[in-house]
Amino acid sequence: MRPCLLLLAALLAVLPAAAQKAPDTRRSGYEDMRPSTQAMQRDDAQNPAMLWVADGEALFRQPPLPQSKACIACHSVTSLRGVAARYPAFDPPLARPVSLSHRINLCRQRHQAMAPWDTESQPLLALETYVANQSRGEPISPPDDPRLEPFRQRGQQLFMQRIGQLGLSCAQCHDQSAGLRLGGSTIPQGHPTGYPVYRLEWQGVGSLARRLRGCMTGVRAEPLTAHSVEMTELELYLAARAMGMRMETPGVRP
Repeated sequence: MRPCLLLLAALLAVLPAAAQKAPDTRRSGYEDMRPSTQAMQRDDAQNPAMLWVADGEALFRQPPLPQSKACIACHSVTSLRGVAARYPAFDPPLARPVSLSHRINLCRQRHQAMAPWDTESQPLLALETYVANQSRGEPISPPDDPRLEPFRQRGQQLFMQRIGQLGLSCAQCHDQSAGLRLGGSTIPQGHPTGYPVYRLEWQGVGSLARRLRGCMTGVRAEPLTAHSVEMTELELYLAARAMGMRMETPGVRP
């Protein structure tokens, strides 16, 4: 065979392999847990966070006051499928992205004439967990909204920035050191697939913002305020980083 034909044959043999997608090495924190904790998350009868889902469903169906509208008056249960997978999302009146829990509080204020719930309060976590549970199994799908891009970029900068007295960044733990051991536990990649989650350490359900604030406190940094622009920017970047991964809410974590 002529040399040029040999070269062409070699190129054709290599092309299919080169065209193959690089393997997705992202891992949910679920994969790093003990089998007993994984079983607790899988079984709705054992998953303690399902109590929050049940409370959230009751809040979704009942008006906060007799003269107020219930959530279900505007949003059918089927319409909730995939909603949580698309947050944080842009809110035009505020001209900034908001998280799902922030959106719930905004709806209370704008459409039910009710005061917002405190962050990490039982009713807010319950309703957020219920809404997010309707998207379980759906891929995380951040909105393709150009208005979000500058916020997402600032969130990435926050993820990479060294903070606190220990001078550590999110990326150093969850990108560079993921899979290693710290204090007897595996360092996860830090994808927000299961939030709100039930943490055995907390003995209760908590939001992604609570977990992020815990990390900031752990490196001796001033934690960001929940629902602040900066916190939402960080959550927005984490959603982009986990794009395509399946939602597990409600997750269970150690």
